Amino acid sequence: MTLIAIDGRAGAGKTTLAQEFFAEFSPTKSVQVVHMDDLYDGWDNALSERLTQTLKSLVDAHLTQSPIDIEIYNWDLKRFDSIVHIDPVQIMILEGVGAGQEVVRSAGASLYWLEIDADLGIARVLKRDGQHLATQMDKWRGIQESHFLRDRTRENALHIQRALGT
Repeated sequence: MTLIAIDGRAGAGKTTLAQEFFAEFSPTKSVQVVHMDDLYDGWDNALSERLTQTLKSLVDAHLTQSPIDIEIYNWDLKRFDSIVHIDPVQIMILEGVGAGQEVVRSAGASLYWLEIDADLGIARVLKRDGQHLATQMDKWRGIQESHFLRDRTRENALHIQRALGT
């Protein structure tokens, strides 16, 4: 059972790298990609204890090869509104800001950090998702930086590489 976490600032290419890993591994192994965007409790509570507990549950289920149901956040409705069932897989990939936190690393995850300048990352997100998120992304910049400082995510990464597409 392999556990991979892909973390880094917004706009670094974490989802793209997860897709590349999926394409590489899925022809011969069972693979599940879990996106942090589906697990965040909105913008203001995204990197909260709830996320940490959800990650712990996911990791524990993966390590014991147990199925798990997880709640999925609906960004339009601004609440959790559905459940996704995840069966045991050989490779679980967690991707997104907060994916590589201590609870995941201590379970033996290989942590990939994608390095990008915060301003460039935000610009890439706004180009991809729209300028209507500009105010929220300015706030998110501080939230993610506080999280990374507290968790020491980059310092604990096994693999550090430049952001994809830069």
